Amino acid sequence: MENIGPIISKYGVQRHGVEGASKVYWNLPAARIYEHVARNREGLISLDGPLVMMTGRHTGRSPNDRFLVRDATSEHDVWWGKVNRPITPEQYHDLKRQLLAYFSGREIYVFDGHAGADVAHRLSVRVVTEFAWHSLFAQNMFRRESDPEILRNFEPEFTVLSAPGFHADPETSGLASSTFIILNLSERCVLIGGTSYAGEIKKSIFTVMNHRLPEQGVLPMHCSANYGADASEVCLFFGLSGTGKTTLSADPDRTLIGDDEHGWSDQGVFNMEGGCYAKVIRLSPTGEPDIYATTRRFGTILENVVIDPETRRIDLDDSSLTENTRSSYPIDQISNADLDGRGGHPRNVIFLTCDAFGVLPPIAKLDRAQALYHFLSGYTAKVAGTEKGVTEPTATFSTCFGAPFMPRHPSVYAEMLGEKLDKHGVRVWMINTGWTGGPHGIGGRIPLDLTRRLVGAALSGELDEVDSAADSIFGISVPTQITGVPNTILRPRDTWRDPSIYDAKAAELAEMFQNNFRQFADRVGAEVLKAGPVVR
Repeated sequence: MENIGPIISKYGVQRHGVEGASKVYWNLPAARIYEHVARNREGLISLDGPLVMMTGRHTGRSPNDRFLVRDATSEHDVWWGKVNRPITPEQYHDLKRQLLAYFSGREIYVFDGHAGADVAHRLSVRVVTEFAWHSLFAQNMFRRESDPEILRNFEPEFTVLSAPGFHADPETSGLASSTFIILNLSERCVLIGGTSYAGEIKKSIFTVMNHRLPEQGVLPMHCSANYGADASEVCLFFGLSGTGKTTLSADPDRTLIGDDEHGWSDQGVFNMEGGCYAKVIRLSPTGEPDIYATTRRFGTILENVVIDPETRRIDLDDSSLTENTRSSYPIDQISNADLDGRGGHPRNVIFLTCDAFGVLPPIAKLDRAQALYHFLSGYTAKVAGTEKGVTEPTATFSTCFGAPFMPRHPSVYAEMLGEKLDKHGVRVWMINTGWTGGPHGIGGRIPLDLTRRLVGAALSGELDEVDSAADSIFGISVPTQITGVPNTILRPRDTWRDPSIYDAKAAELAEMFQNNFRQFADRVGAEVLKAGPVVR
């Protein structure tokens, strides 16, 4: 194998079983990756500079094709079930053997870097892939290593082997399809095949961090984070894709720590990533100027964004390929980002829910028990395109606001969150970025500028002086008035034409909460168990 690149690790790809690749390109700078993308015809270069890539039939994550190897290491600390589905070591090794054989005779690309801005808790990561643009994606999303000596002696703690062009045989592999994302915690390796969707790379390592960090006393979180006047005024925004994590944390009046994945240690909050992965469908240059600007910059990767093949102009409003169009960019493209990726302990935590029922208020304050109840519930709507097969908002419960990436039992993360809320006196809010005046298809989506006003009121302390009333079904504390916000929108029932239909829909959602929470009943205290909605 011919090794090419500015800095080549002494710990070669042979150590991962890769033999016979024609060329191995190491840690190429973005400009050289552009040249390889063009040469390999992997994608197009847009008029304004970003790469535009198409990911084929997989335009989102494929959760039904994700597995964890079940062995002595994972047997007792993984919460096995529909999310964390087991695969045998034998199946893993057979697929790995075939994937490595697929690399033979091909050019491959290697990125060496880290997950975690806190050196005490970071993970050294290597991504080996057949696509040049996936190597740039890894550069954007993980934390780059700039020290040449560290790169020369780089030895990964976890390795991703990604071969989108290799498809498993379902009949011989025992898999449901030809696509697979397999995590082996013992061997410290991720196998990805049959999908070009780059998000699988970063989410696999996030899953690894979610398994690893609790053992170090660090709470891993699927959230964005920013801070105000100084790094001690941190706010966390929990939520699934499409609920507003990236948009709301990219506040020009606050400093961005990160947009998706963080750890909360005894020293404070740190970003796990080195970049952002934002949804860009119908992105507004006025409503979201900083994120919009990244779609016009060199080094950005745009996934499944429609591009004119002649003029190379992109169209962010065109959803003909998918609603889940994405922009991957290094965090230094956001002018007010903290490049160290660290902040103090949070003063506020916000749970973002995109309520497709149109039942929940646009903002409410939660007490400790309610916070843990709703953290474990993780209610939201899966937004169209985020996962394969999701074509319109669908109500769902995703524990810890990130169930697909949480390998341990949810109570592990909830207990850690409760301890940190207590220790640091954190205020917890729920903000609905979904519908009002009726469910999806009848009501309307809550305007972004209104949501921003509510966030600002919560973080400034303004709502501490405002009267509130407990919601009759969900029990959460809803402000009765907020300057500049219509009073009726604070009371969802008042926004529906027929209040009796609202009552029926609210009762339906409350029952869904209760049914979902039964799975946690034997792992939480009585106070948390009673903190959910009441069906009358």
